[in-house]
Amino acid sequence: MKLAKNPAAFQAALRRWYRANARPLPWRESPSLYKTVVSEFMLQQTQVKTVLPYFARWLQELPDFPALAAAEPARVLKLWEGLGYYSRARNLHRLAQAVAALPEPPASPAAWRELPGVGPYTAAAISSIASGARIACVDGNVVRILARLTADETEFRDGASAAKAFAPLADALVPAEAPGDHNQAMMELGATVCTRANPRCPECPVRRFCAGYASDQPATYPRLVRRPSEERTVVRVWSERGNALLLHRAAGDARRLAHLHELPTAEQAGLPVATVQRGKLLAKKKRSITRYRITESIHVATVEVGPPARAGLVWVRVGELETVAFSGPHRRWVAEILAARAQPALA
Repeated sequence: MKLAKNPAAFQAALRRWYRANARPLPWRESPSLYKTVVSEFMLQQTQVKTVLPYFARWLQELPDFPALAAAEPARVLKLWEGLGYYSRARNLHRLAQAVAALPEPPASPAAWRELPGVGPYTAAAISSIASGARIACVDGNVVRILARLTADETEFRDGASAAKAFAPLADALVPAEAPGDHNQAMMELGATVCTRANPRCPECPVRRFCAGYASDQPATYPRLVRRPSEERTVVRVWSERGNALLLHRAAGDARRLAHLHELPTAEQAGLPVATVQRGKLLAKKKRSITRYRITESIHVATVEVGPPARAGLVWVRVGELETVAFSGPHRRWVAEILAARAQPALA
């Protein structure tokens, strides 16, 4: 697998375009190793527009590795609340503690991969941008560009297998000069021009190198096996006692949601699903997580929780809800329901 035309000319065209068109993102302005690390963790599976306000708040509260290393876990999760994939926040916290304990930060991709939450892509991004390591970052954007450049007809079972297949070509295209700029240019091109749907080929600075563009069907690449979506339903409980709301707090060793709060499911509350579903329906929410299409209904139910309480159930005073960290959209759901219940009934 190789580029059909002159790689050096491709690199030069891409570099010129990036230097003229790169978005003025906060981690690119007055760049630092810490900004690069935080941005790369936040940008994993998350769009730039979503990350921007979180990044600004994070830098204001935790401006460097020592500040993050010394922060309480609850504060870290609270600052991350709403970004999802919370293991990223916990790994970033542990990484900062490791970096703060070192005489100097890692520089090589291999050294970065020894730290929590750092896989091949993140190690390549950090080390190339911050230390000038000549190594390619291969994410979905880069796979898409390379698949279109080569018009590769291989049908890959998933994104990971496609990334592995294109890694040698991606590495071969990284120039010795400013490899971090090249990697950022590739990511920028994929995010803004060589998009998944409706690629903006007339604006592409490297379209003359692109076999997919020449085929007039660039959007058909890369070819990935489509996995069928799965429908799931979740029944959740809304239970109040006095001025407190019942929540479920995940255990500290939970794989995904450690220390985070949600409205409890019927099972977590120890109630039969059918019983909860007979209660007043307050809200029905739909969301997607990877290939799952999830419908969640929230019903009023009475839960008697006292010593010994069921694992993870906690009563939180309504006035103190802002002090706890929620997972996913649960804070928004709770706020919406509380606001609706505060409205006077129509005559």
